[in-house]
Amino acid sequence: MNSSVIVKSLILLISLVMFFHLAIVFQFIPYTIAWGGRINSLQEMYVFEFFSIVINLFLIVVLLIRGNYIRSFFSQKIVTRILWIYFVIFSLNTLANLFAKTNLEKSFSLLTLLFAVHLFTILKNKKFNNN
Repeated sequence: MNSSVIVKSLILLISLVMFFHLAIVFQFIPYTIAWGGRINSLQEMYVFEFFSIVINLFLIVVLLIRGNYIRSFFSQKIVTRILWIYFVIFSLNTLANLFAKTNLEKSFSLLTLLFAVHLFTILKNKKFNNN
């Protein structure tokens, strides 16, 4: 698969996940199905969802930098390290989702695995590795 297609598809998927989190914030979707069913109050939900949205937005910015869609304010070495951190997070999150309380959250293990695989592909692609 073309490297720019992988970056664009990952940005699209992360954007869709952010819409899911926004639907939880605006209570179109019950917060009890998110975060492994472990959120106990609206206040907890707002904190967790804010954290998730910010982390996903940051990943989109880093991917835009990696794909040369926006000018970098980080060195490519830092961008690479950030993407490795996200790769580890998504890999661990895949395992955590498998042990979630809700089936919906368990099904997200496939999505987080896809994110991890895409990130690994981006990290190993020679086009992007000119640090």
